[in-house]
Amino acid sequence: MFFWRSTIPGVDGGPGIEVAFTGRAAVSGESSYSGLNLGGHVGDSPDAVEQNRVALAGSLHVPRERLLFMNQVHGTDVVEVHGPWAGAAPRVDGIVSATSQLALAVLVADCVPVLLHDVQARVVGAVHAGRPGLLDGIVPRAVGAMHSLGADQVSAIVGPSVCGRCYEVPEDLVQAAATVAPTSVTTSWTGTPAIDVAAGVIEQLAGLGVPVERVAGCTREDEELYSYRRDGVTGRFAGVVMLHGERGA
Repeated sequence: MFFWRSTIPGVDGGPGIEVAFTGRAAVSGESSYSGLNLGGHVGDSPDAVEQNRVALAGSLHVPRERLLFMNQVHGTDVVEVHGPWAGAAPRVDGIVSATSQLALAVLVADCVPVLLHDVQARVVGAVHAGRPGLLDGIVPRAVGAMHSLGADQVSAIVGPSVCGRCYEVPEDLVQAAATVAPTSVTTSWTGTPAIDVAAGVIEQLAGLGVPVERVAGCTREDEELYSYRRDGVTGRFAGVVMLHGERGA
């Protein structure tokens, strides 16, 4: 089920933080969605998607309603969450929380999943950073939201995404990225203009004084991961972060 998973130890032996990225391990789904598709907006059977989300919640040892997905829109809005959604998931691209046993999830299939955490302050966040999010500053806004919850030692884990060699774009988009994060400018396998969104996100995090751990993997090159660039019609995998401990603590 998991492409990568780890637990960050808590302070002085206290509850830690769970961080993970899912893979395409077969749970439910057919054809383009074969494997653990967690995206409910990509044409897959709603029952199959929910079955996969229930399975993920079970692996994280939380009730399904405490596994929170966003309605991602390539925007820059970030919200603080304290418990399960009261209704439909909000149209945001970042969520932060200081509530234990609440699993925050970000869905991707080439975009950059960013998991934020402050072990000392016990604050976590999940961010969806695609090319529009990189250009518009979703990651700095999410880090700011973490600070608003008392986090002052934020660290980040940047998950698998499409690499710069595989993300060919028009020259005007490369120039736009260059004004925001120069390190994101690169060249594709065929020598055409390209953007390395993850490199740009890491540059933004470094500029904010946030140390980064990178989980290697190009979604287009690794069939264990969903990739829109590779397959067109496809599913979504997730990055998940959660504070261990008593609920509401």
